[in-house]
Amino acid sequence: MIGRLNHVAIAVRDIAAASEVYRSTLGAQVSAPEPLAEHGVSVVFITLPNTKIELLEPLGEDSPIARFLEKNPDGGMHHICYEVDDIEAARDRLVKSGARVLGSGEPKIGAHGKPVLFLHPKDFNGTLIELEQA
Repeated sequence: MIGRLNHVAIAVRDIAAASEVYRSTLGAQVSAPEPLAEHGVSVVFITLPNTKIELLEPLGEDSPIARFLEKNPDGGMHHICYEVDDIEAARDRLVKSGARVLGSGEPKIGAHGKPVLFLHPKDFNGTLIELEQA
């Protein structure tokens, strides 16, 4: 069901400073910041030969990333994202097998302009999983 790894997301307090570390220290290509109000975050993507790293900064006090940073003041890995061919079929299969979809269960448009869903970390060994329509 799951396809290729799309990205690994890292929560940060200061997206500009974190981007500079990736750009200057690691020599990576870093996209421009993009606010995603519906998700409560600003994001940048670091392009790697085989995947991407997504840096997430809270966009407002109600951001899920703000809550994550309260528990993890230094930031850290927030979620991993896998591609799926059919996000609604994947959701239905997962729910049938007992997995919990966060939110309403309906896909939202993510940072790449494609439908995404998040799966409860307690169902996946403590890791928040994002599924993105391929």
